[in-house]
Amino acid sequence: MSTNALPKTVRALLQAVPTSTTITLVQRPMPIPNFDKGEHLVRVHATAPCAGELLWPRFGDIPGKEIITCDDVSGVVVSAPESSAFQTGSRVYARTSYNRPGCARDYAIVTTAELARCPQNLSWAEAAAAPLSAETAWQALFKHAGVGAFDSPAWKGKRLLVTAASGSVGTWIVQIASIIGAEVIGTCGPSNVDHVRALGAKEVLDYRAVDLAKWGQNPANKVDLVIDCIGGKSLEDAWSCLQDNAVIMSICEPPKGRRPAVVASNARDLFWITEPSGADLTEITKLIEEGKCRPVVDSVWPLEQFRSAYQRLESGHARGKIVFDLLMNTAKLQGRVLAA
Repeated sequence: MSTNALPKTVRALLQAVPTSTTITLVQRPMPIPNFDKGEHLVRVHATAPCAGELLWPRFGDIPGKEIITCDDVSGVVVSAPESSAFQTGSRVYARTSYNRPGCARDYAIVTTAELARCPQNLSWAEAAAAPLSAETAWQALFKHAGVGAFDSPAWKGKRLLVTAASGSVGTWIVQIASIIGAEVIGTCGPSNVDHVRALGAKEVLDYRAVDLAKWGQNPANKVDLVIDCIGGKSLEDAWSCLQDNAVIMSICEPPKGRRPAVVASNARDLFWITEPSGADLTEITKLIEEGKCRPVVDSVWPLEQFRSAYQRLESGHARGKIVFDLLMNTAKLQGRVLAA
């Protein structure tokens, strides 16, 4: 598309006040990429919010940054730096940095380091559902767990407990960990037990029927690694599942804040923030195109139905990701829950 043909303004979901979770659909000026900083202008086809993202700005928003929501994106490059591998017309997806305005707008800015080629076997909505969740799982397993790289034989037989295994991140951890030979145990609600098992989990615990703290006291149930995706009491109970020298990490809160009085010997706890990485996403693309794993999309919504979409997101009952389709015709299509 010629830059002369681009609109002057774009639709955008704006969180106007950092201390409020209220968002509105507004018109904003067309974003302008800085090629010297590796920025690309991308026509957004789909984007996905993250649970809790409306609370993040109050904990240290960057002064002067306009808060446009959603940092996951799939779309087509409109303009790019000359040195970029992602030139005009490239089908891409990415997790963009929280330090910049997000991607819930018709056109967004994405840097070279964040971009990856969009998997050929995914729809735009599926592609937008992948980046943050998949990159979080990848970094948890291969950059923080301390077991080894993706192709390390050390993963064979490792026992891994994943809480909220049917959620957006949990589904990726279950799939990838199963691929590399880990023995995965996942927790979820009763309606998702079969779903999590189908993703590759060897054992699935219905959190409504199983007391995780008591389950973990059985020596036969001890695990080498816990990746918590829910926090709170679930994280506290997961400490009891660790064997000696095991690792517990959480994507929700520092595990040490939920540490009980008695824990396994030499247990290590970790907390980190996922970094956008096109390199990690490129590795994930290979697995997707090989048919070894896929994103799980809970529902797809037009941008105009953002209130209902966020309500479902914050309900905690979504199976996989909530996605906004920016090309959806709101006169004909309404928010819909996709078949699992």
